[in-house]
Parts: sequence; structure tokens; C-alpha cells
Amino acid sequence: MAETPAALDAVLERLNPEQRNAALHGNGPLLIVAGAGTGKTTTLAHRVACLIARGIAPERILLLTFTRRASAEMLRRVDGILRELQQHADSEGTTAVAARSAAARRVWGGTFHAIATRLLRRHGKLAGLPPEFTILDRSDSEDLMHVIREELELSKSESRFPLKGTCMSIYSRTVNTQWPLRKVLKESFPWCEEHEDKLKQLFSAYVDRKDAHAVMDYDDLLLFWQALMQHEEAAAQVRKKFDCVLVDEYQDTNVVQANILKGLCPDGQGLTVVGDDAQSIYSFRAATVRNILDFPEQFPGTTVVKLEQNYRSTEPILEATNRVIAASKERHKKDLWSDRTQGEPPRLVFCEDEEEQTDFLIDRILAHREDGLSLTRQAVLFRASHHSIALEVELSRRNIPFHKFGGLKFVETAHVKDTLAFLRLAENPRDIVSGHRMLVLIPGIGQRRARQLMETLAENRFDFRAWKDVNPPKAAKTDWPLFVALMIGLTQPEARRGNLSDQIGRVRRFYAPLLERKYDNARSRLKDLEQLEIVAGRFKDRSQFITEMSLDPPSSTQDLADDPLLDEDYLILSTIHSAKGLEWDTVYVIHAADGNIPSDMSTDSPEQIEEERRLFYVALTRAKDWLYVTVPQRYYFHGRYRGDAHSYAQPTRFLTKEALTCFETTVGGTRNAEDEVDEGTAGLDSSDIRRGIKDIWS
Repeated sequence: MAETPAALDAVLERLNPEQRNAALHGNGPLLIVAGAGTGKTTTLAHRVACLIARGIAPERILLLTFTRRASAEMLRRVDGILRELQQHADSEGTTAVAARSAAARRVWGGTFHAIATRLLRRHGKLAGLPPEFTILDRSDSEDLMHVIREELELSKSESRFPLKGTCMSIYSRTVNTQWPLRKVLKESFPWCEEHEDKLKQLFSAYVDRKDAHAVMDYDDLLLFWQALMQHEEAAAQVRKKFDCVLVDEYQDTNVVQANILKGLCPDGQGLTVVGDDAQSIYSFRAATVRNILDFPEQFPGTTVVKLEQNYRSTEPILEATNRVIAASKERHKKDLWSDRTQGEPPRLVFCEDEEEQTDFLIDRILAHREDGLSLTRQAVLFRASHHSIALEVELSRRNIPFHKFGGLKFVETAHVKDTLAFLRLAENPRDIVSGHRMLVLIPGIGQRRARQLMETLAENRFDFRAWKDVNPPKAAKTDWPLFVALMIGLTQPEARRGNLSDQIGRVRRFYAPLLERKYDNARSRLKDLEQLEIVAGRFKDRSQFITEMSLDPPSSTQDLADDPLLDEDYLILSTIHSAKGLEWDTVYVIHAADGNIPSDMSTDSPEQIEEERRLFYVALTRAKDWLYVTVPQRYYFHGRYRGDAHSYAQPTRFLTKEALTCFETTVGGTRNAEDEVDEGTAGLDSSDIRRGIKDIWS
């Protein structure tokens, strides 16, 4: 290409050679493989600015991102770069560059769904779509699905039919993966396989209803855009709008989005995609790592630029993460490195059990805080939301503020609140809120009957034996006597002081069939309740447990516009999925044992295991200066008559022999004072004791 102007050279000086090559690349297909922390956003923003500086009209550039925030940030950076170009321009180029200084706002920037909406408003008639169509959000879509579900009387089937949210998830996954419904059910929703024919009926009626009312759901926006790009006349109309198409986070695209890009740039000319195959972790949203792995084959002549200089982590941390991801069966090979060569090695910490893991975490978190590292610069990451339960309870007990990302806090989830309602009512029979919540769980009992039953309880001095004389509805003939016996047992004096884990176990065994009838994903919900039994073992009695669980009031765990806690500081708790794209000075990756990482529910295929490896890699690469990976070695079985039965866990399989050489291995606990060896000289002779033992049978 022609020599770059002096102004452009001045702005590009801050980029490393690979970033510069990507920014100045020509018109052929370009794949930028950007490792974690390597300046992906900076590189893409400079590429957009360079395209504009070289004469590409901003309105002929399409920039696709996955969030509105990412799009706004990218265009803000482009605008800043163009302003710098204006400042650096010499007298000959000032006018030309100045004319482009506000050009970023004319770029077609936005999410796939936002751009689809703009295009369909303009070209929807080519697909038989009226321009005045309205868009349903996820909640609206679920409600429409529910209306049709009720009209078809699918809820009256003999076996449990999936609820509206699950139906919507099945539908969405089917259309985004472009798989047959049978395959989707088998791989992702096996408990719904028996309803395949009824789901087909439901989905067909759902599509027809949307068409009749000229409404589109989020999935339709992509599907109709894909249809436009597969129609010769319509595709030509859309293609002629753009000279360049750039896509951020390409590893998170699905089959439909890849088809759209193929339609926009059939030969790859003008197409740039940025992503990291090692961070492809959203297959549950229908994303496929194949898009980024196969990009060079899909677009012959692709130039691949690898960004490997990391600006986030220290070299010891990067060496460990490189070795973890090196075990991947298929990947774009890259080795991250950093100028920050000094730093502590990551630590692999073996803890006796989850309780010791919790104590270790809090000790280290507070120690770092005392050394000047605020809580907000520290994060605890975990594979599944329930893995933080014990830690949440202990943080609340010690008055350490925290904010959790990735689902509701444990005590806010419906099935946990249901379980706690049993204990709350047993502790305080006047608790009408818990009573109503619990009673309506039982088949045949509605709000009116629940109110009558609570009145009966009050009239009999809150003695649960009064319910033994109640004539239950036919639907509750089996459940009602068991329920009354449970509540009578929980209110006995010995129960208040007895083993709390055993009480929750009794509630769980009664509640499990009700949970399976009321909620989908019963297996994972029941695992949460087993975890609740573990947490309960840390409390001396039921009253303390209920009080402690109430101290943390319900609060949103969404990404708020302001600080989520009115406190000087707060610790970050996050699922690994929710942590993607973020970074902290100190990161603790907990429960790094096989069965948790990888999840025992994600080991059915080599593809699932590879994604779990990438997920672990994402967790490790969030750390800037300190990285701790903890492994509780003992996990207790919590079920009927299990007692102290337990098993020893193995560290996650992703810590290979090669990776382990980069970790400093330690143990989490410290010996209690009473466990110290007494070095005193006065004592018994062991030989005398052994002779005494022999005398027992001699």
C-alpha cells in the first residue's frame, strides 16, 4: 500500500508491530487472533480509524459488536483517534483530516440485533416483512409462548411439560444452531425429549402467531437478516451499502451470524474479524468455536495476525495459562508474553474441605486488603453459582461486603427460598408469608386455601397437630399427611437444638418431588439444596442459621449504573462466564476439582470438555498480579443416612503436569494450637502401653 501519512505514523507509534500490521492491513480477509489482555479493542478501533483516514466513507463501514456498551466504547475510541490525527496532521493534510474528525458517529456501529433491525426496517419488504413490525423482548416472547401453550392445553399433559422459559430456550437454541429439534433436545434438554411432537406443534403455532401480528422476537431479527443475505436481489441491495465489515468477539458468533457475514462479504474482501478461540465459552447460547477456527478455510487468502503481547498479567501467570491452553486439541497457536517479567508465581492451594477453603480465602482477601489492595480489586471466580454459597454466608457473618455477578444470590433463588420457608415456619408458626409460600407448593392448595389453613393454625395456638384433622384436596391426599408429620417433627424441642443439616435433609426429601413438578432444571436445583445442607453444618442451631441467612437482604446482581453497595469497598464474586472481559489485581479460582471444573454435567463429549478447558483458561487470565487456585480435597455426601461419608477430590484435569510446574503448591490450613506437638519430657513409655494392649487377649 502507499506510504502512510506522517500524522497516521505518529498516532500508530503507540501500537506494537502486530497491532500496527492489523490496523494498516489492506482489503483482503483479516483474522486478528487476540489473546487475553493483548489490546483487542485498541487494535480494532485503530483499524476503523485507519480505514477512515485512508478515504473510506464512515457510513460505508459496518462495525458489529455483542453489546451496546462495547459498540459505544469502540466508536468513542475511534473518534478520539481521529481527533489525534487532526492534531498531528501537517498543514497539507489538516483540512482532509479535520473533515473526518467527527466521522465516527456516521459509522454503522451496533450489535448484530440492532443492525438487523435497521436493515429490516429499510429492506424488510424484500422478505415480505412490513416496515412497521414490532419487536418482542425475551419476557414478551416467553409470555406469548405461554399463551399459546395454554391455548393448546399442553400444560394438561399427563407428564410434566416444560414451562414457558424452557420452551423459549429450546426454540431459541434450535433456530440459532440450525439443528433439528430432536438433536437439540437430546444434547441440551434430555428431560424434554418425550415432548418432541408437542413442542413442534407449539413452535409452529408460535411462528404463525408472530407472523399474523407482525411481531419479531430477537431470534427473528437474525433469521430474517440471514434470509435477506441468501436471496440474490436482497443481498445485493444490502451489500452495496458497505465497503468494510468488522466484527468484534468473533468466537462468540453462532451459525446464523456466520451465514450473515458470508452473505455480506462472499469472498471476504473488506471483512475483518477479531477474537480468541481460547475464550470461546458460550456454546450454551449456540455460539460455535468452529467459526473462528475455520475462518481461514471459509475465506481463502485470509491474513492471520496474532496479538500475543499481554498488557495485563505478569510473566509467571502467563506461563501457567499458556501451558493450560496448550493442551487444547485444536486451536490457533499463540503464546502470550509480557514485559512485566517480575511477579509471584500462581499458587495452587490444597484445602482439607470447603470450610477450610472459605477460611483460607477470607484470610488472604483481608491480608491483601491490609497491604493496600482494596476489595474491589479482588475477585473470587467459580464455575457454578452455588459454588460460592459457603463463602457468601461466611462473608456476611464477618461483615465483609460483596457483590455477586452471574445469577441471583443463593438465598434469593426460588427453590432455596421455598426450602427456607419450611424452617422459618417451624421456627415461627406466625410467619404467614413463609406459610403461604410453603402451602401453595402442595398440589391442590391455592392462595385462598392457604389462608384458611394459616387461620386454622392460629386458632389452635399454632400447634401443627391441628392440621392432622384437615381434609386435604384430592391432589394432596398423599403429600398432606407427610407434610404435617414433617412440620410436627420440625417443631419438637429436640429439633430446635438438633442437627440442622439433618433437618434440611428431611425438608429436601419431602420437597424434592414438589420441586420437580414446579421447576425445570430440577437436577441442578437439587444440587443447590445439597449445598445448603453443607452450609447449615457451620451453625450451632436453627435460629442462628435463619437469622444469618436473613442478614443479607435481596439486592440486584445485575451490572448496576452505580456502586451496588453503600460501603467503602466490596469484594467481587462472579461466575467465570460473567467475568469474561474483566480483570482484577488478585483472582481466586475456587473449587478447581474434577467434577466442578470441568462440571460433571459438561463432560459428555470431547467438545464440551474442550470448552470447559477454555473456561478455566478464561478464569486464570483475569489475574494481573496474584492468582490463587484452590482445591478442596474432601467433599461430603449429603443424602439420607450418609453421615460422615465423603470422597477425596482430584485437582482439575486441566492442570496438566506441564502446567503444574508453573504453580507454587501450598496447603490452605494452619494447625490449631491444640494440635501442636507437646515436647515435654515427662510421660509414659510407649512399650508399657503396647504390653498393656497385648494383655487384653493374652
